[in-house]
Amino acid sequence: MVKGRNVEVPDHFRIHVADRLSRLERFDPSIYLFDVELFHERNRRQRKSCQRVEITARGKGPIVRAEACADSFYAALEQAADKLESRLRRGKDRRRVHYGEKTPVSVAEATADLGDRSLGRPITDGAASEQEMDPDDYAGPGHIVRTKVHPAAPMSVDDALYQMELVGHDFFLFHDRESDRPSVVYRRHAFDYGLIRLA
Repeated sequence: MVKGRNVEVPDHFRIHVADRLSRLERFDPSIYLFDVELFHERNRRQRKSCQRVEITARGKGPIVRAEACADSFYAALEQAADKLESRLRRGKDRRRVHYGEKTPVSVAEATADLGDRSLGRPITDGAASEQEMDPDDYAGPGHIVRTKVHPAAPMSVDDALYQMELVGHDFFLFHDRESDRPSVVYRRHAFDYGLIRLA
């Protein structure tokens, strides 16, 4: 799905996007949708990075996302597709069974102690809902222009770091399995991470 914000998307670019992203399906056959969004920055001072492309891959596993800016949509698409390819390759390597100490725990073992407990949360289809303001209603800096709501299954800190790397953000809000509270992991400057927990 290719859409543009304040941009008309020509048919030849849609064909180019389909050809480029078809090569990424080999990393995860469960991906059912590539959501590609084009955005043109109107500020003349940002001419060298005025074309932005965001690619979101949705499948049975975690959502993988990449974005890039360049002076043309073709260059931005190549950069974003390369980032997405490296994240999908990393995820595929992580799913591969490594024997010895790194053998993953089976789903049956991991959920054996859960029994029939219910968390009391509404069941969603796993997709994030997003509300975005209309560009004409923009009231200037300092206002909330986008709101996202994600389903929050309890996870460990390691899983949250893995999700943060897949999405490509500098932070990740998650429901901590150990403390049963909302927590945030974030990337620090010296290639290490931080963790914020509510008291």
